[in-house]
Amino acid sequence: MTTAVVVGSGPNGLAAAIELARAGIDVHVIEGADKIGGGTRSSEYIVDGLVHDDCSAFHPTALASPYFKELDREFGLAKHGLTWLWPEIDLVHPLDDSTAGVLWRDINRTAEGLGVDGKRWLDVFGYLAENFDELVQDVFQPIVHVPKHPLMLARFGTGALLPATGFARMFKTPQARALFGGVAAHMFGTLTLPLSSAVGSMLTAAAHAHGWPVAQGGSGSIVAALASILRSLGGTIETGNWVNNYAQIADYDIVMLDIAPDAAGRLLDGRQPDRIARAYRKFRYGTAAYKVDYAVRGDSDGSVVPWTNPHARKAGTLHLSGTISQTAAVERQTVRGQMPDKPFILLGQQFLADPSRSVGDIHPVWAYAHVPQGYPGDATDAITSQIERFAPGFRDRIVGVHVRNVPQMQAYNPNYVGGDISAGANTARQIIARPRFGLNPYATGVEGVYLCSSATPPGGGVHGMGGFNAARAALKARG
Repeated sequence: MTTAVVVGSGPNGLAAAIELARAGIDVHVIEGADKIGGGTRSSEYIVDGLVHDDCSAFHPTALASPYFKELDREFGLAKHGLTWLWPEIDLVHPLDDSTAGVLWRDINRTAEGLGVDGKRWLDVFGYLAENFDELVQDVFQPIVHVPKHPLMLARFGTGALLPATGFARMFKTPQARALFGGVAAHMFGTLTLPLSSAVGSMLTAAAHAHGWPVAQGGSGSIVAALASILRSLGGTIETGNWVNNYAQIADYDIVMLDIAPDAAGRLLDGRQPDRIARAYRKFRYGTAAYKVDYAVRGDSDGSVVPWTNPHARKAGTLHLSGTISQTAAVERQTVRGQMPDKPFILLGQQFLADPSRSVGDIHPVWAYAHVPQGYPGDATDAITSQIERFAPGFRDRIVGVHVRNVPQMQAYNPNYVGGDISAGANTARQIIARPRFGLNPYATGVEGVYLCSSATPPGGGVHGMGGFNAARAALKARG
C-alpha cells in the first residue's frame, strides 16, 4: 500500500492528508507541537473557560474554499463539530471623528451607509461578490493554469493590479477609503505598490459573498473537524514529535511538508536541485504580528469595549488605523523596519457571534498589531493605546492580559518566521509566484516530496487549498 507522511497539522497539512487518504493512501500526520492546528488553535489563557483564538480568527476564505465545500458535501463539517457563526456587522473601521466605514454582509446595506460612495461600492464589488465562488476557482490556483472563468479573472485582475491607495481613490469619502484601506492592510505590506489592492479586493468581495464568520467554540474547531474526517478515513495523527532530520520520514512514498520554505530547505539539505534550493533560501518573509489577548469586563449597559462609534459595538472585526493615508503611512514604516507609534491593529470581538467563549460578564478581546519583521520590543502599550484612541475607557475594563510577542510567535509556530503569520512577504513577485516560479510550485525538486504550507499558492488564509493542490500534484505524479 502507498504510504504518505504529512509534516505539520495546520489546515493545509490536514487538507493534504485528507485528500491523499481519500485516494486510498495510508496517511500519517506528524505535528511537533503538543496540539494540532498550527495557527488555527484556540486556548484559555487568562480565565478558565474564556476562549481566545491563538492566531487565525475570522474565516471568509474557509466559506469560499472549493475544498472545504467539497468536504462539507461529502462528510458534513457540522457532523464533525464545525459550525459557523456570524456577528451582526462583519467589519467596522472607525475614524477619529467617531464616524466609521461599516461593512455589512449585505452589500446593499453597506452601500447605503457609505452615502455618495454607495453606488461606486456596488459597481466595484457587486459583480465580484455575486460571482465570488466562481472567481476563487481560479484565484485559489497557481498563477500558471488554464482559467475556468477567464473574463471574470480579468475583471478582478484589472483592479488587483492597482496600488491599494490608488484603488481607494475611486471613493470620495474618508470612511469608504479607510474601510477599503484597512482590508487591504491584511496583506502586511506597502499599500502604495502595484498589486497591493489584490488582498483587499478579495476579502471585501468575500465579506459580501459569505461574511467574515467565526467557528463556534474557537478556531480550533476547524482543525478538530478536519482531524475527525482524516481519522474516519483511517489516517493517523502524532503530536509532540519535531521532524528535524529527513531520515525520520525517508521511508514514506509521499512526503507533504506543511512548513516554511527555509525549514523545508534545511530538512532536504543537499537533496534539492541548486536552483530550487536557492529559491527557498531567497524566499522573503514579511512584517510580523504582535498579539495581545484581553479579558474585558462588560458594563452594566451590556457594552464591552466602549467604542465611540455605535456600530463598532456590534462588529466582529475592527481595523484601527485611522484614515487610509494614516494606514498607508504606518504600514510603510513597518515594512521599512520602523515601529510606528500608532500601529495598524486588527481587533476581534468573536464573543458577539459566539457567546460560549465568554465567562459571565468577562469577554475575550483578540488583537494584534503589524510590527517590523523580527521586532524584539514590547508593543503591548502601543496596542492598548490604539484601542483607547477609538474606545476611551477601555483600559479600565481590562481584568487580564496575555501577550505573545514576535519571538514567542515564532516559537509558537516555526512557520511564522520572524513573526510573519502570512508565511511569506506579499511582494508583487511572491503574490504572483510563491515560493518560486515554476509550473508546479508545490514540487520541492525531490521525488515524492511536496511543499503544501501557506508559502504555496494561493497563500495565507484558512482554506486548505495549498494542501489540496499539493496533494493533487502528488497524486498526478503517481498516475
